[in-house]
Amino acid sequence: MTRIPSHSVADAPEASRALLEEMIQFSPTGRPLNMHAQMAHAPAVLTAYVSIRRATAQLGTLDPPLRSALMLAAATADGSEYAQAVISTLALRAGWSQDDVQALRAGRDVGNAKTGALTHLVREAAGNHGRVSDAAWQQAVASGWNDEQLAEAFAYLGLTVFTSYFLNYAATELDIPGGAER
Repeated sequence: MTRIPSHSVADAPEASRALLEEMIQFSPTGRPLNMHAQMAHAPAVLTAYVSIRRATAQLGTLDPPLRSALMLAAATADGSEYAQAVISTLALRAGWSQDDVQALRAGRDVGNAKTGALTHLVREAAGNHGRVSDAAWQQAVASGWNDEQLAEAFAYLGLTVFTSYFLNYAATELDIPGGAER
């Protein structure tokens, strides 16, 4: 049972309505996802979520497949089935194969050492409250990631942790088509 009420655009708090309409544009269902409908109950929550999304979309330099891989690595580490389902859908849309998505969810290699080093770093950070070993950091650097890219990777970790924790906190019910597939 969910803990936080869900809203449509019509009954959402006024400060959430425009943002909820914006989220519908990205929804695979053509309506607000349960996570957005619940976030809308507290405009500060939906605004914070949308702000991080906008910042990564507008200012991010990492390509969409890598972004989704980083978010999937983080979501898997923090255990939100809903976040894993949403991000798996995003990863498929970004060009990852179903086998790649399953590998990313399982923490396995996807055949690219550079991508693997960064996803490993983010997965380690997600599983350790943001802490990463010097060895994981150095592996990412040795794989060719620069300081700006390593810092930007944190934004996708942050977006995912924010989202995953909210979903777990609110006990959001899964409403993603095919979301339970692994």
